[in-house]
Amino acid sequence: MPYTELNLDITDEHMALKENAHKFAMEVLRPASIELDAMTPEQVIAAGSPYWDCMKKMYENGYHTVLIPDEYGGLGLDALGVHMVFEEIGYGSAGFAVSIGVSCFSAFYSSLIAEDHHIEKFILPYTRCRDASVMSCWAITEPDHGSDILMPFTDCFHNPKITQQVKAVKKGDRYVLNGQKAAWVSNGTIATQAAVFVNIDPGQGMSGGGIGLIDLTQPGVSRGKPLDKMGQRDLPQGEIYFDNAEIPVEDMIIDPESYEMFTDITLATANACMGAFFTGVAQSAYDLALAYSKERIQGGKRLCDHLTVQKKLFDMFSKVELARAFSRAALQFNLSTTPPKTEYSIASKVFATTSAFEVANDAMQIFGGNGLSKEYPIEKIFRDARASMIEDGSNDILALAAAGLILREE
Repeated sequence: MPYTELNLDITDEHMALKENAHKFAMEVLRPASIELDAMTPEQVIAAGSPYWDCMKKMYENGYHTVLIPDEYGGLGLDALGVHMVFEEIGYGSAGFAVSIGVSCFSAFYSSLIAEDHHIEKFILPYTRCRDASVMSCWAITEPDHGSDILMPFTDCFHNPKITQQVKAVKKGDRYVLNGQKAAWVSNGTIATQAAVFVNIDPGQGMSGGGIGLIDLTQPGVSRGKPLDKMGQRDLPQGEIYFDNAEIPVEDMIIDPESYEMFTDITLATANACMGAFFTGVAQSAYDLALAYSKERIQGGKRLCDHLTVQKKLFDMFSKVELARAFSRAALQFNLSTTPPKTEYSIASKVFATTSAFEVANDAMQIFGGNGLSKEYPIEKIFRDARASMIEDGSNDILALAAAGLILREE
């Protein structure tokens, strides 16, 4: 149900953007995500799957270009518009929100570099795509490295004994890649290209990394089986293997000199977007619980007429509104500021994802036994929300990273 918009300066264009995205999320994404939830991971990514139908429709609407400037064919939204679209997509499906979010990684990085070669090779084919045949992923997580790979400006990031497992060695006009990315790479099983985080100089530890834009359709790349997981089953994830795969020198867009800074920018952007996605998830869980509490009769009266349920609904309402206010502020600031204040994006992600899980948990309690049934979507939302406190950096480890950034400013 619609929430009260507290921003008195919001435009008619923003409201139309939000309403259209919400309508799309509920009519297209929510039903498909429930259908995909019951499928095997192999069925989800198979030709003819509802996943591809939904992704194509998102591309047709331009939602894949939310973070791309209009000069390159993107939607060219301001930060508030970005948050509104991502929140509403998250409302319909957390999995689809993450999938469409990471699909832009190669084009997004190229827009930051803004060199003609990358505009022609990565941005324009992506923004012009309307059938989801051009899709990127964020190839960063590895079997032995998860949240620690997202901790720039820490001692472990400079420890030469700790390096990325995917190594890139320069040979002539190419970098040759060998190694493995873990099963948690979103879009990893289906992406045609990737922003891959590699190690170039092991002597510098993780700070000796680089970011390359790589063609994943080349012979030196193979994929693992799609991951079978508890939540966000509508989000394809899986391993990527590099066996003498190649990246042209000009497409290794970030070298060790600027790797730490760009890891920080990436974390700030990704976590801010996660805050938006899971504000939508929290809102969806709250709305379902509120509506159910007005219909369900227990003890001779509606659930919402019981004082304990009223208190629970108020707490849920407060968490959703706080998540929205904070995540909007963090995203608006960090999409407009260089270098970003990454601790605010991290706090936004941690607060919004924790709130989404807590609100979904309370919603399950209001639904009672019915909440455990797949007849109601709340059990899926609960599982999807739980995954969010681990993906894009585990919340407890991210908190330590943010604390380090805060202390650095003293």
